[in-house]
Amino acid sequence: MADPNALRWDGAPGHYEVWYVTATDPASGVGLWLRFTLRAALAGGGECALWCLAMQRDGTRFARKATFALDRLEAERAPFRLRLAGAELSDRGSAGEIGDDCAWELSWTPRLRAAPHVHPLLRRARLARTEVVVVHPVLALSGTMRLGERALALDGAGGGQAHVWGSGHAARWAWAHASDLRGLDGAARPDAYVDAVSAYVRRGGRELGPSTAVVGRVLGDDFAATSPVRVATARSRFGLTSWDFRARDGARRLEGAVDAPRASLAGVTYHDPDGTPAYCYNSEVASLRLVVRDRAARGRPGWIVRDTLVADGRAHCEYGQRAPVPGVELLLP
Repeated sequence: MADPNALRWDGAPGHYEVWYVTATDPASGVGLWLRFTLRAALAGGGECALWCLAMQRDGTRFARKATFALDRLEAERAPFRLRLAGAELSDRGSAGEIGDDCAWELSWTPRLRAAPHVHPLLRRARLARTEVVVVHPVLALSGTMRLGERALALDGAGGGQAHVWGSGHAARWAWAHASDLRGLDGAARPDAYVDAVSAYVRRGGRELGPSTAVVGRVLGDDFAATSPVRVATARSRFGLTSWDFRARDGARRLEGAVDAPRASLAGVTYHDPDGTPAYCYNSEVASLRLVVRDRAARGRPGWIVRDTLVADGRAHCEYGQRAPVPGVELLLP
């Protein structure tokens, strides 16, 4: 895919776009989430924003957001560079600040090719209101983060970077990413990752779904369950703090289980271009267990387990819906 990070907005109303970075500091266990966003409203202009959230499994959380006019956003295509109110994002790093107590300066080296969630057939049919591309699925981030009175020095923090754009959020959805994966024996699985999205949408007054797309790389092979058939037939059951999914690509099947501590959830509010809110509950310190199965050889029934991968407190996930969840604080309302 050419220029997966390139700006998709053509200046017309009715569009939103997001670039985000997630990572886990291996020394402290702090999970990090940086976002550059724009919303071209159907009426009233729109805005851009910088977001920073950080959290620990014990419930310690930090959240900052700053909003700006649309004309504060500048984008360059080759090489990609995004500038927003003094903050920058490129294919090799990000730097910026929000207020006087939040700042970051991070660098990384791209390692794997981008992985789109929306299949070309679905894109041409214009069936997806939102597109997701995992631009840099596996990253090792280095640099510094200032979170209030806390300063982090990152050295090889496992993470990823993605790009999202479209005309509106789903009715309900779940997302998960893990690129800091290990086997049951504790051995690292270099360049292995999984990124999954499952969504319900409203059509004709009804809620349809879930549609589930899963991309990844395991055992040295790329995995993409994104065709119309695979998206429609993947199994998915999700809620606020957990998600079980199963997806197939050819003779390989991935079975994922995500667990997010309720205390770690950072509640934030998104808005569609028409102003309709969506409520997102994010954990950057979730856990994921991924079972890799291959179809048995010809003449033998069933599926054989090839590997089991885990990310204990180093997975990233999000649950969203159209009403706020009672009892879970919205840090950024």
